[in-house]
Amino acid sequence: MGRFTNKVVLVTGAASGIGEAAARRFGLEGASLVLVDQNGEGLRKVADGIEAVAVLAEVADLSNASRCEAAVKAAVDRFGCLDVLVNNAGKDHLGKVDEGDIADFSTVIETDLYGVFYMTRFALPHLRASRGCIVNISSVSGLGGDWNHSFYCAAKGAVTNFTRAVALDEARNGVRVNAVNPSLVYTPFTANMQDQPELVAKFNERIPMGRGANPEDISGVIAFLASEDAHFVTGVNLPVDGGLTASNGQPRLS
Repeated sequence: MGRFTNKVVLVTGAASGIGEAAARRFGLEGASLVLVDQNGEGLRKVADGIEAVAVLAEVADLSNASRCEAAVKAAVDRFGCLDVLVNNAGKDHLGKVDEGDIADFSTVIETDLYGVFYMTRFALPHLRASRGCIVNISSVSGLGGDWNHSFYCAAKGAVTNFTRAVALDEARNGVRVNAVNPSLVYTPFTANMQDQPELVAKFNERIPMGRGANPEDISGVIAFLASEDAHFVTGVNLPVDGGLTASNGQPRLS
C-alpha cells in the first residue's frame, strides 16, 4: 500500500518498540521518515535498517523544549513539510505516590506529557499548512487507574484529554488529532513485566483475546488513524487492548 507516498512522518521514541514498528509501517507505505529518540545508538540502528523513501534521524531528549523545536525544524528543513506527527516517546515509574524520589514524578511528566505538548506546539504550524494529523500514544492507563503506576497514569490521563482538547481547537484548521491507548505491549518498555510469568498469566487472563499485543498490533492502528481512511475521525482515544476495556471488571465465569 502507498497511503503515505509523498508524506513526511515524524515519529518520536522511534529507537524501539511501538515507535520502531510505526516507523517501519509508515516506511513500507511510502513515507519519508523523521525518527526521533534520545537513544542515539538504537536510533541509528533502526534508521539504517528501515525501508523508506528517505530517513532522517534526530537524537533528542523530548523533555527539553528547545530540542523538540530543533527536531521539528530539522524535519521541515530536510523535507520541506510535515504531514504526520506520532507522539510515542514515554517513560514509566513503578511505585506508589510516596515511594521513590519526588524527581521521579517530574521525569515521567516531562517526557510523557511535556514532550507531547512541545512536539505538538512546534509541529502545528506545519501540520496546519499540510492539513496533516497527530497520533498520540496514550495508554489504557490514561483511561482508567492502574495499580502502582500513579505517575504514569497522571501523565497518560493528561495526554488522553489533551488529545481531545487539541482536536477541538484544530478541527477547523484541517488538523486531526487522535490517540491510541494500548494495554500490555511486548516491547523493551515492558521487559520487567515480561520477566514475570505469573504477572503475564494474569494479563492473559484479563485480556479477552488472551495475550498482550505485539508492536505491529499497534502500528497498524496508528497508520490507520494517520491515513486518509480516517479522514473524518478526530478527538478519539482508541483502546487497542484485545478487549480489556470492554469489561466492567467482573471476573470471567466460564
